[in-house]
Amino acid sequence: MNADTTQDMFYDIAIVGGGCVGGTLACALAQAGLLVAVIEAREPQRVWPAGSVDIRVFAITRASERIFRAIDCWDAIERGGVSPFRDMRVWDASGPGTIHFDCAELGEPTLGYIVEQRVIQAALNARMDMLPTLTRLCPAELGAFELDNDAMRITLVDGRVVHARLLVGADGAASRVRGMADIAVAVRDYQQEAVVAVVTTEQPHQETAWQRFLPSGPLAFLPLRDGRSSIVWSTTPQQAAELCALDTPEFLERLGEAFEHRLGRITAVEERARFPLRRMHATHYIAERLALVGDAAHVIHPLAGQGVNLGLLDAATLAEVVLDTRAAGRDYGLPGNLRRYERWRHGDNHAMQRAMDGFKDLFGSPARPVQWLRNAGLGLADRAGPVKQVLARHAMGLAGDLPKMARPSAA
Repeated sequence: MNADTTQDMFYDIAIVGGGCVGGTLACALAQAGLLVAVIEAREPQRVWPAGSVDIRVFAITRASERIFRAIDCWDAIERGGVSPFRDMRVWDASGPGTIHFDCAELGEPTLGYIVEQRVIQAALNARMDMLPTLTRLCPAELGAFELDNDAMRITLVDGRVVHARLLVGADGAASRVRGMADIAVAVRDYQQEAVVAVVTTEQPHQETAWQRFLPSGPLAFLPLRDGRSSIVWSTTPQQAAELCALDTPEFLERLGEAFEHRLGRITAVEERARFPLRRMHATHYIAERLALVGDAAHVIHPLAGQGVNLGLLDAATLAEVVLDTRAAGRDYGLPGNLRRYERWRHGDNHAMQRAMDGFKDLFGSPARPVQWLRNAGLGLADRAGPVKQVLARHAMGLAGDLPKMARPSAA
């Protein structure tokens, strides 16, 4: 429900940001009976033209699927449209190295799903509207916050005041919550930009996610539900600007050459966009009566499509910690009780960031010995069944220290 009262409002949890991560956390807490406020600056998109495709898509892991099932959103996401991918093919432009992942080898129905951001958001919005203990304050903008005895006193720009035992920043990479809390971040600028677009290919995508490592960065083709593909082309800022400035026939030709025409000719492209790539990690995820989740806490290179999945694991983990602490009769807003969440997620997210940095640096190196080693390594990993299975199961969210909502038993 929405709220427009001018009086002070009191909640258990206030979440700034109602996107994929913030909305998931809100649903998980509200369906457990907590009073939750979601503070959102803009009304989300609820309808869109028939036949259109969102330029922003996510590669959703099996763990994320289970989280969405746990908050009763997955059926609505499926109705909105998902594209399962059952194979993944990765190869290096500098040599013969290649690796192929097949869901059948893992005994799973899919490796994951490509889903438009707006489809997930629409499902979350519908679920939030159904939960009686969840209030959406929208449009509303965070103005300030301060500790006030056993709660956080949150003042909105329009003068409304919200009191909550815990304030959560789910407001993205430029998080105002993080900035106002004076939490430092470590940043690595990759000196790259990603060009994204939706393209039509001569041949069907075969329910396969494709990725070719070029000297300037990886190029991914992700299968969409209508047979088209979403591309993410990571490259230098100069080349990204050039690619976005090309006329359509030239762009299609350049893209086809970069992709080695694996799906035949590329026949059409929708709107092109580009955005800078960097890694960011908050030094702390918590403070007194405050926690960060998703991009507010960490940003990762998109080459493995793990960004939103890490954020969803944050949401599921924080929900579990809050609910366990509440069930034990303790105050979930205190740092001593929130630290379990920080320990659980900070290390895992940092390890994934380092792994993606390693892949980026390894496949971006022009040194011939490095090129030989990585091509040999890809081929070796492809032939080493147990090693490949371990890699795949971790990437799919079928292994590791997962929160309850993301575990197979929760499906």
